[in-house]
Amino acid sequence: MTQAYPPAHPPPPEPPTGYVPDVPWRRLDPRMLLVHPVVELVKFLPVLVGIFVLGSNGNQGWWQLFGVAIPIGLGIMRFLTTTFRITPTQIELQRGLIGRKVLTARLDRVRAVELTSTPMHRILGLAKVEVGTASGAKQDDDKFALDGLPLDEARHLRVALLHRVDVAAGPDASSESLPRGHDSYDASPVAPVEDEQLLTFDPGWVRYAPLTSSGSVIAAGVIAALGQFSDQIGSRLFNDPEVRHTVEHLSLAAAIPLALAAFLVLGAVFSVLGYLVTNWGFSLARDSRGRTFHVRRGLLTSTETSLERERVRGLSVDEPIGLRLAHAGRLYAIVTGVSKKEAGRTQLVPPAPRAVIDETGIRVLEQPEPLTLPLVQHGPAARRRRWTRALLGAVVLPVVAVVLVLTTPVPGWVVLPALVALPVGAALAVDRYRRLGHGLTDQHLVVRSGSLAGRRDIVQRTGIIGWNLQQSWFQRRAGLVTLVATTAAGTQAYAAIDVPEPLAIALAHDAVPGLVEPFLA
Repeated sequence: MTQAYPPAHPPPPEPPTGYVPDVPWRRLDPRMLLVHPVVELVKFLPVLVGIFVLGSNGNQGWWQLFGVAIPIGLGIMRFLTTTFRITPTQIELQRGLIGRKVLTARLDRVRAVELTSTPMHRILGLAKVEVGTASGAKQDDDKFALDGLPLDEARHLRVALLHRVDVAAGPDASSESLPRGHDSYDASPVAPVEDEQLLTFDPGWVRYAPLTSSGSVIAAGVIAALGQFSDQIGSRLFNDPEVRHTVEHLSLAAAIPLALAAFLVLGAVFSVLGYLVTNWGFSLARDSRGRTFHVRRGLLTSTETSLERERVRGLSVDEPIGLRLAHAGRLYAIVTGVSKKEAGRTQLVPPAPRAVIDETGIRVLEQPEPLTLPLVQHGPAARRRRWTRALLGAVVLPVVAVVLVLTTPVPGWVVLPALVALPVGAALAVDRYRRLGHGLTDQHLVVRSGSLAGRRDIVQRTGIIGWNLQQSWFQRRAGLVTLVATTAAGTQAYAAIDVPEPLAIALAHDAVPGLVEPFLA
């Protein structure tokens, strides 16, 4: 009887079917040769303007050609020196000729994938793929971005990175992973999967755009830019006798309301335009297996952001005073792995009715309690702090107005509008305390605060990794603390403000049992 022995050097096991293959380095789409030079020309635009101005003074024209050739050459070199590859465990990107840089991202660290297409990308059928790995990179050169790939291939790559097969999962773990190939990456599109639409854009929501601050910021920037040419504009206007006569007879009491009205109208126009450009075509969907959320938006530059559902650590409902008075708000997902410019938040709903915010939040969390839970208020000591701080700030304006009237030629009627600050401060104190509170559900910690920039944060309890108890001198005298939950997602700190100290300790213990006991006497 012959005994069988295993071979001394068994052959390596075959990689599971559907797993990411080990492939050689490859370049981006050749159509980027039309994009990169244009991008570099835009960056060099101030230098090129200077070169052409000098050339118009009789200098040699070849300087102008040389100035244009440099950015075009840099754009071509950028394409030729950028390559990437996908291995069974990671995705690698290398770029640069003299200063060579290699970026590596492990596939199991991919948290989000964002596809961006500028107007030029869209004309050429391309997309920029930015991979979120929670690396904390702040510089553009350190971000993992593939600019660009064909749109179908970019979408296929997004599905593959987010729905990858784990090594131990077996060959049948997924049907949407990157297909195996012998010597190249297989970029053939995957079979379409029907997504569940959670929200689609309603053009009627544009009525909430003037209630946000974005238009006012743009209007202020435009006015500041026009201020650089105020002398030229003013001299031309005053050359007109009718304009000069109107301005000379315009009193200060009439000029201020007119200027304010003009600013508000300009801000409203810019906010509406910005809203439409940013959010046109907005949609929120969830894939049929419930693994990822997909956010699409953009009129000129389209953006598609995909987030792993298990990386969503909560929600944030923004309620600035303008939107709240109109019963509206914005909804963000608190996530890990998105770009730092978004502060760990991805917008799920643009400014929209509050009913839409609540309905969408419930569908994302699959439970209504965090959005509808009545919150615990923080008691009389917290109320007194709201009143003290609001009234002290409100008194400043009337005092300054009285001092100006007594010491300068400012007319006495200026004191009357300044007195409006007192009832406004009182209303602000009432509203700030009414909105101050916290709550706890089976899975989430809920904190709310703020009046002018109100917000309700819903944080997953299992994502809380620590607590900070902060106490100022005034809080210590009032027996209050600010309890801050620390987490790896979003802004990484979510505060319950001015909580009575015993209540704060109890809240920390109930939210994450066992975390604070070692530090209590």
